[in-house]
Amino acid sequence: MAIEQTLVLIKPDGLKKSLTGNILTRLSETRLEIAGARVVRVTKELAEEHYKGLKGQPFFRELMDYIMGEYHERRKVVALVYHGEDAIQKVRNICGATNPEEAEPSSIRGAYGRITTSGRYENAIHASANGEDAEREIKLWFCPDELVYHIYPVRETEIERAQRTVWA
Repeated sequence: MAIEQTLVLIKPDGLKKSLTGNILTRLSETRLEIAGARVVRVTKELAEEHYKGLKGQPFFRELMDYIMGEYHERRKVVALVYHGEDAIQKVRNICGATNPEEAEPSSIRGAYGRITTSGRYENAIHASANGEDAEREIKLWFCPDELVYHIYPVRETEIERAQRTVWA
């Protein structure tokens, strides 16, 4: 069995419905380790990069608005990195099918997802599809120092004149 890591996003509809605790409880059944967690305000740039493989699809704009919280007044997601044996498949099994109507009722998407009357999937959670996507997504949503250990190679670099927001 391979040691893997995967990105999980609790999407704005999951936050609006106060499902974070329920989802984390279900994910704990995987016995995987959380290597990183943060609450992220999703910018247009972040959303575009996350879903870049779907650019050009007729639902792309709607997908962007959904992940940015435009439909749920929650302009944030909870981003998590899970790490351990067969992490990708274990998380995907608990999440269920992307389409909530096709997801097992006992899965996260089967229990908490829905399809709106306009046909939009609200499936409460994102999970990386494979190892390549997981690495790309984790590196997009997290900096190395935001994870409890280095799951991918890192290097030290000096950044001059970096601007950063600090407490006043």
